[in-house]
Amino acid sequence: MDLDAFQKLLSVGIQYGASDIHFRPGDPPTYRVNGTLAPLKVDKLKPNDTRAIALHVIRDPAIRENIDRMTEYDTSYSLPGVSRFRVNIYRQRGTLALVLRIIPADIPSVENLGLPPVITEIAEMERGLILVTGATGSGKSSTLAAMINHINQTRRVHIVTIEDPIEYLYTNGKASISQREIGIDTGDFTVALRAALRQDPDVILVGEMRDALSMDIALKAAETGHVVFATVHTTDASKTIGRLLSVFPADEQQMVRFRLADNLRATISQRLLARADGKGRVVAAEIMVATAMVQDAIRDGTKTGSLVDIIEQGRLQYHMQTFDQHLTELYRAGYVSLQTAVEAATSPSDFQRALMVE
Repeated sequence: MDLDAFQKLLSVGIQYGASDIHFRPGDPPTYRVNGTLAPLKVDKLKPNDTRAIALHVIRDPAIRENIDRMTEYDTSYSLPGVSRFRVNIYRQRGTLALVLRIIPADIPSVENLGLPPVITEIAEMERGLILVTGATGSGKSSTLAAMINHINQTRRVHIVTIEDPIEYLYTNGKASISQREIGIDTGDFTVALRAALRQDPDVILVGEMRDALSMDIALKAAETGHVVFATVHTTDASKTIGRLLSVFPADEQQMVRFRLADNLRATISQRLLARADGKGRVVAAEIMVATAMVQDAIRDGTKTGSLVDIIEQGRLQYHMQTFDQHLTELYRAGYVSLQTAVEAATSPSDFQRALMVE
């Protein structure tokens, strides 16, 4: 596939409102629109097509030279005047395939993402660890971008981002922003995170905390007065605590509990749901703020399972919310259908019972 044909497919995908574009041998190019895969009615791709597309997007000469030995590779791609894309290249059945995630040209705001106003308050915290969690494709990157851009527009600070790859491109507002991409500007997250502490940062964004070492350094950064934003692939606050603990040896986990209790400031766990009007998707979010009760539940492993109850009870005073509380709001406002809300609820029976009581 030549460059013009490839770029035309990207442009058409954006016009259709796709979030992702798939290129895989044996299938036609496929767009994900409103969460559903939609194959184009064109010829199926051949291995030479996807290999050519991979060569179009890879910038590193050494990687290009070894493309036939590649098994997986992350990068970014820019179509000037149109959009940027996060790219994953992978090998399946001996051939190369690609998925390109479309990154909107404009950095989103908390308001236009439909996120609760408390997200802005969380973004304004000046120290500690703030986690955005959710499955792949749940909008974590957009939420982080909105929070970072809010800081950029309101505070004179140095922001260091460590990303794989860089997604949104920031222009300095009041803040000074240094963006580092794994594989191009630095070797890996751990090296970059350790180095970031020597770069006079006020705010550090870590694309993902992947192992005990990176989590330990992120906690150290929070302990020394920085605010650290990061993502974790977990579905709610309780599972997030469990995931963070699980990467450490058993004999270190109690100490990590105390460190998390002292330094975790908030978790934002989100899912994307189909809108009732069929026009895209809407965010449903659980939001936990580290109150004294939350800190106690993190320190004491027997109480961690009660976090959802603490979040529910902290709605009025601390603007926390459970998934089911937010789902109720979205359903009553007409953003999601009852079926969608019930299917997404943490406890469908409790959710329906609460609707009837209210």
